[in-house]
Amino acid sequence: MALSLLLTLGSTTALANTLVSTMPISGSTISVSPSSVTITGQLPLLADAVDANVITVIDPNGVRVDDGTITVTDLSATVGVRPLIDSGMYTVSYSLISEGDSPLEGSFRFNYSGPSTIVPVQPTPEPTLTQTPASSGWATNAFVISLLVLAAGITVGLSLYARKLFSNR
Repeated sequence: MALSLLLTLGSTTALANTLVSTMPISGSTISVSPSSVTITGQLPLLADAVDANVITVIDPNGVRVDDGTITVTDLSATVGVRPLIDSGMYTVSYSLISEGDSPLEGSFRFNYSGPSTIVPVQPTPEPTLTQTPASSGWATNAFVISLLVLAAGITVGLSLYARKLFSNR
């Protein structure tokens, strides 16, 4: 009886921290570069274990693209990611410490299918046209003066004609 009680009490196993979800989703294909990668476990993670928690994101060429900044909030850990350039499979490896448990360790992959070519748009400068002030030549001046003289002559002629009409009444 004492032996069965001892076996029952001694056989309690610690809860193992298991992976619940990832963002981006493991095995998914995304077309927009994520700004971060998030891993969510079943047990609370230790936020104080800054140096012990590790998340790395590796591009298809083997180059690390995460920024190394890990944020732990309760069940989740997030690492910032630089903008992804190369299309292909990205590998995320993680080792996260939870309270009183062995680390949550593993890796997953996601496919990034970005634009084939990223071409920055450079504005092309347009030449500005400088306007030269309009200058009048002697012909233009003569034409304007002759119009003024003609207008003055017509005004004098019309006023004489009007005077004649009023005086004859």
